Amino acid sequence: MVTIPQYGVRLVKESEFKYFSNKVTGAPAVCDLLRAIGLDEKANEEFYSVYLNTKNHVLGIEMISRGTLNSSLVHPREVFKGALLANANSIILAHNHPSGSVEPSVADRSVTKILANAGNLLDVKVLDHVIIGSKGGFFSFAESGLL
Repeated sequence: MVTIPQYGVRLVKESEFKYFSNKVTGAPAVCDLLRAIGLDEKANEEFYSVYLNTKNHVLGIEMISRGTLNSSLVHPREVFKGALLANANSIILAHNHPSGSVEPSVADRSVTKILANAGNLLDVKVLDHVIIGSKGGFFSFAESGLL
């Protein structure tokens, strides 16, 4: 006789913050939302997923990883775990560049492609990947035709 564990998986709200709208209408709105939590002021790269319902209302935000000054480790399993638990229809990816430059790196382009393909497989559409600079600028993969 062996013992087999039974698991339950739950999405747990860690905190919350007040914001003037829960609807995302484009990259500028995503930037405003993530600046409200101070992403543009972080000393290290942080990678976030914004979970959206079918009407692009924000279901929640999750920090996926915290990296170093110029890199962050991101894996599809970690990105989509929360999205599936939140019952998200789509997600918007976002991370900061503490250097201030919003130009996507080769790694940024590669991870965006990998995550978009994973989202297609899981039927959770990646609507955009936004890079937020520490000097007020941003870069949108969707607006630049790269997604």
